[in-house]
Amino acid sequence: MILDRPAKRPARESIVPMINVVFLLLIFFLMTAQIAPPDPFEITLPAADAETPAEGQHILYVSADGDLAYGDIKGDAIFAALGALDATEPLLIRADKSVEAARLAALLPRLTAAGVQRVKLLSLSR
Repeated sequence: MILDRPAKRPARESIVPMINVVFLLLIFFLMTAQIAPPDPFEITLPAADAETPAEGQHILYVSADGDLAYGDIKGDAIFAALGALDATEPLLIRADKSVEAARLAALLPRLTAAGVQRVKLLSLSR
């Protein structure tokens, strides 16, 4: 008696290696991405002709109403926190375009008294 062997099915390619690569890429991008916290206020930056963008890590936010925020700190408590700022690093001021220049000028002596030596005003490039 001759029995025929069942026909062999072609082996399917496994999708597991592709899933592993996708998860490794996902982990890589999550680990290397800088996720920025949201701004404490809604701010519309003024437009200016700046050749080089201002760079720095320490940002002081000034809202349209004149409210101040530095990280999680709001109000006048920011001046005590700015005392720990390194003198070589600039403080970036991200002020709304509707803030009057006189209000910003009045803020500068208070920042100097807190120990801030370098200040840069952020703006949008045209």
